Amino acid sequence: MNAGRLRELAVVFLKLGTIGFGGPAAHIALMEDEVVRRRRWITREAFLDLVGATNLIPGPNSTELAIHLGRLRAGVPGLLVAGAAFILPAFVIVCAVAWAYVRAGRLPAVMMVFRGVTPVMLAIVGQALIGLARTAIRSRLLAMAAVLAFVAALMRPLNELAILFAVGLGVGLIRWIRAGGGRIGGVAAFTLSGLIAPTAPGLVPVPVSLTTLFLVFLKPGALLFGSGYVLLAFLRADLVERLGWLTSAQLVDAIVVGQVTPGPVFTTATFIGYVLGGLKGATIATAGIFLPAFVFVWISAPLIPAIRRSPLAGAMLDGVNVASLALMAAVTVTLARSTLLTPMAVAIAVASLILLVRFRLSPTLLIAAAAVVARFTR
Repeated sequence: MNAGRLRELAVVFLKLGTIGFGGPAAHIALMEDEVVRRRRWITREAFLDLVGATNLIPGPNSTELAIHLGRLRAGVPGLLVAGAAFILPAFVIVCAVAWAYVRAGRLPAVMMVFRGVTPVMLAIVGQALIGLARTAIRSRLLAMAAVLAFVAALMRPLNELAILFAVGLGVGLIRWIRAGGGRIGGVAAFTLSGLIAPTAPGLVPVPVSLTTLFLVFLKPGALLFGSGYVLLAFLRADLVERLGWLTSAQLVDAIVVGQVTPGPVFTTATFIGYVLGGLKGATIATAGIFLPAFVFVWISAPLIPAIRRSPLAGAMLDGVNVASLALMAAVTVTLARSTLLTPMAVAIAVASLILLVRFRLSPTLLIAAAAVVARFTR
């Protein structure tokens, strides 16, 4: 029974890792379609709780969601299989891109095909947001919280983590006050300072050391909240300024590869590792940046049911859930502004959304069709 579930997890997350263009919001949308709508492994409410929980720990959110889903489906072995299967396709693709880059000194033309699927991914995220919002926004209070989080995410007076905590705490306190402010027991919370690993110590610049490479990527994997652009700031300080292993242009190329190839954005580490140390370097860097995600999910997952059972902590989790959806929506709006720049891109996005919502066409087919269109229209 467990072996069958592990095989199923491997198949599902290998597929999602292969077609998962568009960053974390798109990955979450694809997972919701696969495990909630099609396979019915978990309810939409449980899925939302996992999305909220991944936003409260450091690391790549969509990869952590895959790891959570694997654990729910098949325990600790499932945790390992789902996470590894989701990462593996991106690792292979990025290694191939890095191989071409090392030999040509520039990114290969196939990258334009990857960019061409962005309108479809926006539509997939839109479909997921519609379904998840119907489940998450169950009251006027949660609707107001979602709107406030969305506006804050667009205007950016606070970072993403601050928005999540502010909305979660606000919803929890308002419900507590409405309930009479009485004693509410059993509150479980994440203590982030206890989960975050210490920053790697200063290392002496040397010709590329695999140990140093591992520690350089372990640090953002253990500490980073936010997008791949935040990763740019982390890696620039270590790899460009302190160690001098990369130029600024090479680092930007690495971030681009992580953003436009399928799978986790953190496979930027795979690209850099390959450029610096070949396949061995790619493996070491990938292990360094993703290892904390497995550890954090393993530690935090048992807390989620306890949080949901507590009235106060459950209310806070509801707030975090709607704030997470608002952040996804804000990312989608920002991405749409920068990518839907032609009538063709807008038409593809609109048509894809209609096909997904009205006719429930498979996202995989739409992504494949968009890649073909991009190949012959660029």
